[in-house]
Amino acid sequence: LPQLGPQLPPRLTQQPWHLLYSTGRDGFSLRTLYRSGSQPDSPALLLIRDTEAQAFGAFSASAIRSSSGFYGTGETFLFSFCPQLKVFRWTGRNNFFVKGDVNLLMVGGGSGRFGLWLDEDLHHGGSQPCETFDNETLSHQEEFCIQDLELWGLA
Repeated sequence: LPQLGPQLPPRLTQQPWHLLYSTGRDGFSLRTLYRSGSQPDSPALLLIRDTEAQAFGAFSASAIRSSSGFYGTGETFLFSFCPQLKVFRWTGRNNFFVKGDVNLLMVGGGSGRFGLWLDEDLHHGGSQPCETFDNETLSHQEEFCIQDLELWGLA
């Protein structure tokens, strides 16, 4: 969180963040993540560590929730700590920021590729370069297994 602070929108840099959801505490379930993170109008920070000890994630200015279509704003970004912090911001090419349903959470997209996706049991995910963020693959592999996942929101 300290490294990501300067990357957040200025209005959020002095705000206190707290843990809304953690696989270690709350189990591995996308539905539970949606329930825990559904604070309306609260930005969300998704932090993931895969089984190869790579850390990466996404920031959304909107709460992470189930939706019928993509939502979010150009403040949304992807990031990776591989080996140091890299931030991938909105390119303006499309508005495929965040979409969540019972089977899949997706951040970024275009041409059938997603910047970050997570499955319904939060055990598997993937990352590919996408038009929304022009990002690199966030993990060492395009598909990864999740070791830990946390969702942070404003207190």
